[in-house]
Amino acid sequence: MYTFAPAIITQSILTTMGMIIGIDVGISTTKIVGLLAGKPSAPIRITAADPITSLYGAFGKYLHDNNIELQQVEHVMLTGVGAAYVKNDVYGVSTSRCDEFVADALGARYESHLDHAIVVSMGTGTSFVMCNGDNIRHIGGIGIGGGTLQGLSRIMLNTSDIKQVSALAMQGDISHVNLLIGDISAQPLPGLPMEATASIFARAQNDAPKEDIACGIISMVLQSIGSAAVLAAQGTGCRDMVLIGNLSLLPQCKDIFPALEKLYNVRFHIPKYSEYCTAIGAALAYKRS
Repeated sequence: MYTFAPAIITQSILTTMGMIIGIDVGISTTKIVGLLAGKPSAPIRITAADPITSLYGAFGKYLHDNNIELQQVEHVMLTGVGAAYVKNDVYGVSTSRCDEFVADALGARYESHLDHAIVVSMGTGTSFVMCNGDNIRHIGGIGIGGGTLQGLSRIMLNTSDIKQVSALAMQGDISHVNLLIGDISAQPLPGLPMEATASIFARAQNDAPKEDIACGIISMVLQSIGSAAVLAAQGTGCRDMVLIGNLSLLPQCKDIFPALEKLYNVRFHIPKYSEYCTAIGAALAYKRS
């Protein structure tokens, strides 16, 4: 997992310019980042029982941890599914809302330094957003994402803790549950190496160990997202895909997406602040409003 050292925000800088706060409000998790002099600083996330508690908890913690006074915040930009629950200004600070797909694209573009890419936002489900300079449009999505991973893990492993599932998967063997091309063919097929997946979970047995099941679930979710992103790119001429959202931090991404790159001749990018790209994009959207 990535770890972030909070940026130092000096009072002298804050007195000369206001801070823009970008907040990505989920149903239970809120991500927040401050934009100062055009650069994001000290992103954090807070989990609570509901979006309102999560939002105000994250906002208060951010100000406290960075020694920022409320009057030093120029504007608050909200995005995410939970933003609809917030009807008024946050703590009396001027507040606006940004379309989540626009926030995804702006944040991913800023963090990846790519002007032409498909942004793959891996949340509860997964959305695909085409970013071509300032031309931003939602081009589709699939109902597979972190929610799928948690739901299947709850049924099959009796846990919905993604960190626990990921740790189990690190000890599993994907060849014990997935059918590979090498299992059904004596030689590679055109464009398909022997280690490519032929059928997900096709080799799974009733007594499969939890480690192999966890490996299979994560592999299924990430492979499905990657393959769907490639299909979404067909006819666009775009070969770059920027992965953002919580699932982009899974260690399995380092193995699965490079394999898909070779298979499909595309490039998957995971920016430094991939988990916070939507919040960063929301803050950046203030300049466009």
